[in-house]
Amino acid sequence: MTMLKLPGLIDPHVHLRDPGAIHKEDWHSGTCAALAGGFTVVLDMPNNTPPIVDAETLAAKQRAARAKAVCDYGIHFGAGADNAEIAASLAPQCSGLKMYLDQTFGPLRLDDLQSLVAHMQHFPQDVPILCHAEGRTIAAAIFVAELADRSVHICHVSRKDEIELIRAAKEKGIRVTCEVTPHHLFLTRDDCGDTNHRGIGAGKCEVRPMLASRADVEALRANLDIVDCFATDHAPHTLAEKESATAPPGYPGLETALSLYLELVREGILTLDDVIARCYENPRKIFNVPAQDETWIEVDVDAEWIARGAKMHTRAKWTPFEGRAMCGQVTRVVLRGQTVFENDCVLAKPASGKNIRPISQGEKK
Repeated sequence: MTMLKLPGLIDPHVHLRDPGAIHKEDWHSGTCAALAGGFTVVLDMPNNTPPIVDAETLAAKQRAARAKAVCDYGIHFGAGADNAEIAASLAPQCSGLKMYLDQTFGPLRLDDLQSLVAHMQHFPQDVPILCHAEGRTIAAAIFVAELADRSVHICHVSRKDEIELIRAAKEKGIRVTCEVTPHHLFLTRDDCGDTNHRGIGAGKCEVRPMLASRADVEALRANLDIVDCFATDHAPHTLAEKESATAPPGYPGLETALSLYLELVREGILTLDDVIARCYENPRKIFNVPAQDETWIEVDVDAEWIARGAKMHTRAKWTPFEGRAMCGQVTRVVLRGQTVFENDCVLAKPASGKNIRPISQGEKK
């Protein structure tokens, strides 16, 4: 047994579905999954039902999180076609502004250039803007951000041409950061399966951005030196939904991520310090996450286990890595001096998690 003590990890990109779709996940089950995966801070996306695009919907989400969360959290605000001024006014309460420039789960999508420009110009410089962008829209996001003299964060980069464009932008001194998910580093469209029902399955394979080619995966791995963050894009749906004829896109990922990152270390692709940089140091800096005193996780890097969705804390109860042999498991999480997770048991009580943008900065009770 080899035990490691690491900082509490930060996931800048999760979808906890609360409010609006708590049969998939809620703030309690999702943050329990986070602790089980070694994450002590999660930043939640705005594509709820209804989306988080004004003061009322933001307040409802804050109330739900405050009542249920067992780890710390931030809330990303949603960029709409006509809410640039509202978004800017609510920025102190948010961990970031999320722009959807391509289709994903939910109604949020910016289709016109005018809205993209307005948000880039109006949103405060000290709060990050994140973009769901794919292919050509990545170029648009980077260009408009540069014209607005601000930085931009590109979510879940998945393809060779995308990561190479971001590398070129960084080499020109353009202020762009990016993240990559575990599923885009380990899975390809070939893993979806065939007519003999081998593989993940067509419905379960649905995700945005879609799984790409082996060449794309290899390109991501070859360019990890310019990837700033790892993010799970934890996006749970029920097993019944994923096995339906109209399966929604998204994977649960909080409880398998760290083992996969450690697999990259064992393969010699990354060092442990690289993992800490992408799961703690860089997301903390990019998203202005305050320090968590007396907070750490303990990981048995030799622990072998099999990924089984039915045994996980997420309400989704499935994983695209079902049956995969994993190595490395979180055994204990200490948050602000209190043991909140130990031996697969969540010990923290609902409402013990804290908003990284606290009431003193604007949140209303």
